[in-house]
This record gives sequence, structure tokens and C-alpha cells, in this order.
Amino acid sequence: MPEDGISLASHQEILRFHEIERLAEIFVSVGIRKIKLTGGEPLVRLQIEELVKDLKKIEGIEQVTLTTNGTLLKEKAALLAEAGIDGVNLSLNSLKPQEYARITRRDEFSRAWEGFQEMLRYPRILLKINCVSIGQSPESLCRMAALARDYPVHVRFIEMMPIGLGESWTGRSEEELLTIFEREFGPGQPVTERLGNGPSHYMQFKNFQGKIGFISAVSHKFCDKCNRVRLTSQGYLKTCLQYDRGIDLREPLRAEDSDEALRARIQRAILDKPQSHAFLEGAPKEKEKKFMAQIGG
Repeated sequence: MPEDGISLASHQEILRFHEIERLAEIFVSVGIRKIKLTGGEPLVRLQIEELVKDLKKIEGIEQVTLTTNGTLLKEKAALLAEAGIDGVNLSLNSLKPQEYARITRRDEFSRAWEGFQEMLRYPRILLKINCVSIGQSPESLCRMAALARDYPVHVRFIEMMPIGLGESWTGRSEEELLTIFEREFGPGQPVTERLGNGPSHYMQFKNFQGKIGFISAVSHKFCDKCNRVRLTSQGYLKTCLQYDRGIDLREPLRAEDSDEALRARIQRAILDKPQSHAFLEGAPKEKEKKFMAQIGG
């Protein structure tokens, strides 16, 4: 997040819940089965739990999950649980308040930690921690990893995507992280079973309740396995994070286009999905210029 925040969209620009739900039904008709609500910060959306509840009612939707920075999670946890949320990914890059503030530009570690503690009261809801490696010390990274030892949660270490502010930040490679963790916790064993819906792969460490995961989109490219598209809060469908490429669904939706017409637009966009990103090959002409906080991630 930039220190001075991002440009806010007007209320009129943002999709209404009924519009999101209609698009979700159309996405189901082309094979989408799982929905993740991200941000920005999805919990700032008024009555987000009502959207969760309504999405869960759509026939064909198998799972609804949410990614959050956790600062509003303490207040929202019970409502999300009642709405039927299946999983929560908590973005938490450090357990040191000062380091947390340096990375996030916000002095709100205590609120995020309270949100984490609150979610532990709902064991039915799968809780994962997302940590982006951005210059933390080995000791700090090991403290993050130890959450999977001390609590029944998976901790995933995510490679910094060179998008927006991420272009000027560097982190540790998956191999460096694994070396640090094995030095601290002993040898890890690769997990062969599939966990979750995405590209994470996991290691199991002795006496850990949860697992340590890695998402290394740049150095360990997994574009051939990518099964995701992103719908922004303003109704723009993105098929790859690196590219400023996609289609607008908000205007045809509000112009009362038929479900068939919207479905055809979605299918064309998915068929036009780039073969792979080119983060290591230099900037493409259609390079995405927005911040991740504006795209959703």
C-alpha cells in the first residue's frame, strides 16, 4: 500500500452486491466453482457478510473464502462464520509491530493480531497466514513460520510480485527461505497431497500442527497451472496480474445485456488469457500500472 493511500473509486463505480451475485451465477455457468473475496480490504465493504451469505446460496458455488489484512476481523469474525465463510487468508508480514508498520505503512499490528486470535475460535473455518518476504530478518521469518507449529494454521510465504510498489522491493527466494527454516526447525518433508485451490506447495516440519507453504510465481513459474481470473470491484475482468488486459463487465451489465451476452464476453476473455507472465523477460507493452491494492490480491 502506498504511504498516502490510493485513489478512491466513487460509490457509483463499484459493483453492487446484486451485480456481483449475477456475475457469479454466470461464472458458475462457465465452470467457476470457487470464489475468493479480496481487496484492497474486503472487510471495509459494508455488510460484506451478506454478500458471503448470498454467494453461498448460488447453486454450483462450492467454496467462498476471503483474504484480509485482519484489522477488522475481530469485529467481523462471528458474522462471517454465521454467513458460512469457508476459509480466511490473513495477510500478516511480521510479528514485530515496528516491522509490520514499516511493511504495511500502517501501525495496526495489534488489531491484526486480535483478528487472528478471534478466528482461532472458529475451527471450522480454514485459516491460513500469507507472508510476503520483504526484507525481514531470518529470526523474524522463523517467528512467522512458528505460527504453524504453535497453532493449527498453514503459513504461506509469497514471493513479491513486481507490480506497482513491488517493482522496487526485493525478497528472499523460496530456496533461501527453506534453508533458513530447516536450519531452525530441522528437515522438512514435501507434502504430496493437494491442499487448497491454488499454486501453493507445502512442507511439513516435525511437531508442527500446520504446514509451511510457498507461492513463488516469478522464480517458479506456474502459469501452465493457473486456474484463476480476477474481477475488480469496478467490474473489470483480469486474466493475468502482469498485464493491463481484460474486459469491462460493469457497463454491459448495467446496460442490461443478457446473461448469454455476458457469458460470451467472459468466455472470450478467458480464451484470450496470456500464455504466461514475463516478469523475468522485461516489461511488456500491456504492463499493469495499478497497485495490487487496486487490483485485488
